[in-house]
Formats: sequence, C-alpha cells, structure tokens
Amino acid sequence: MKKIIGNKWDELLADEWLKPYYQELRSFLIEEYREETVYPPAEDIYNALRLTDYDDVKVVILGQDPYHEPGQAHGLAFSVREGTAFPPSLVNILKELNDDLGITIADKPDGPDSARGVLDPWARQGVLLLNTVLTVRAHQAGSHRGRGWERFTDRVIELLASRETPMVFVLWGSNAGAKQGIIRQAQGEKGMRHLIITAPHPSPLSAYRGFFGGSYFSRCNYFLEDNGIRPVDWRL
Repeated sequence: MKKIIGNKWDELLADEWLKPYYQELRSFLIEEYREETVYPPAEDIYNALRLTDYDDVKVVILGQDPYHEPGQAHGLAFSVREGTAFPPSLVNILKELNDDLGITIADKPDGPDSARGVLDPWARQGVLLLNTVLTVRAHQAGSHRGRGWERFTDRVIELLASRETPMVFVLWGSNAGAKQGIIRQAQGEKGMRHLIITAPHPSPLSAYRGFFGGSYFSRCNYFLEDNGIRPVDWRL
C-alpha cells in the first residue's frame, strides 16, 4: 500500500490516490512546483492529515486554500510557521478565542509553540485543520481551485462524517458551509450525530458579518464533553 501520510489515512485514501482525477492533479502539481513558487512546500501538503489521524479527529476546522505569501503556509488551515506575522484571518480567530475563553497566545508560556501562530497543539489534540484546496501559487489566492483538490478533500470530509464517533465540523465561510450536504448525507440513516457550526469567514472582508461572537471553541468543548469525549485545550 502506498504510504503518503504515514497513518490510517493511507489505508482509507488508498483508492483515491489511484483515481484519474488525482493522477491529473499530481501531474499538475509536479509542473507547478517545477515552474512556479507554490505553497506550502511539497513535503508539507498533507501535514493536517499527518498530525491528526482519522480515529483521533474530534473537531474539523475547514478553511479554503493555503496562505499565499512567503513563510506562512505549512499544511494546516489558518496556521502559520513560527516567527511569521499573523495574517488577518488568524488575528481574528485569536481575537475570538480570547473573547470566547479568555485565552491569549501567551497563556501557555512553557509550551513548545507558545506566543506563536503555530496551531500544531490543536492538531495534536484531534483538531483537523483542513483546507478544501491544499496548495496555492504564490501571491495568487485561489489559483489551484478546480484542479481536483476539492474532490479529494470532499472524500476526507465524507469519511469523517460517516464515522460513528461524534465530532464537530466548524465551517467558516461560504465555501466551507457548502460542505454541509456532504456531512449530512454521509451520516446515513442513523441521523445527526455530529455538530455542524457555520459562520462567516474570519477574513476581514467578511468577519464583520457575524464571525465574532460565535463562541466556537466553547461550543466545541461543550459538545465533546456531552458525548463523553475529552475537550480540546485551546491554549497556545
């Protein structure tokens, strides 16, 4: 079996790697990485799946495509590399985190990712930080949309939604919100067992329309605790 991720995702996505659309996507990416500057680095494309194995997922936070400026994207939606200035979307997420739970990024001074925009600590606790498109050309937001990534990440969402264990899907923005149908359908005849939270995207272009005040982090934890699942420590 082809090992791309290094955990159970490889088994679950084994058929996906072989499909014609993915082979076309792969050929496109080989050419893009050869001829253009593309983010994240090729070795980081699947970091979200590497850090959060299938059975460990408690919360899915769905983004759109990676940050497209130097030094930002590293394979986790909304997260940036250490030492990188926070993009506006991340600033708004951290503001909402503080408003919701009173957490600032300095509340965990001894943590390995303290005072940084690196969201690895969330991912290692079961928060899948997944973009619907996993690559982007430098300085060109949305440049890799429609190339096959959406089909691939739809399959990831479908596999998660079909799981018996309840989880939370946090869908920020219209692109993410459009995935509700996949989630509902994948749950099958047993009905709704997952919590779906929708809201405007945290980007400054849309956050003013209702992103702030959504209490996303506390709502996730209330749901997890109600289902006997250990809550997420959202401190960074």
